[in-house]
Amino acid sequence: GHRHGPQSEADMARHRERMIERVTAQLELDAAQKAKFTTLLDTIHAKRTAMMGGQPGAGGPGMMPRAQMQALIQGERFDRARAQALVDEKTAAMRGAAPDVIAAMGDFYDSLKPAQQAKVRQFMERGPMGRGMMGRHHG
Repeated sequence: GHRHGPQSEADMARHRERMIERVTAQLELDAAQKAKFTTLLDTIHAKRTAMMGGQPGAGGPGMMPRAQMQALIQGERFDRARAQALVDEKTAAMRGAAPDVIAAMGDFYDSLKPAQQAKVRQFMERGPMGRGMMGRHHG
């Protein structure tokens, strides 16, 4: 069953470990490739946490934490100026995080053998619900 709402640090750590093991098995990663994949996940997590204001489980990528969203609707009118400021802050954070994420993704992908790269492309073509490399199994 699916749980909605923020995940605990322990839940996220378990999910991360399962993802690392699943991808390692499916792509038949060697130790160096597994280390690069782990670095990629850690980089994405750190940048996402920083972008979300240091609140793990605060929402999906690009989502605003509940408290920030609630602050926009405290008065009689939606606080459009604050909403735009939040979007600007998130955009700047994402722009600042991009080089590290791009470098980690490039390091991982470039470490893969051609057959492994082809598998990654196949997984990406299936999309998030296609039960690919990192997708959840529903049913």
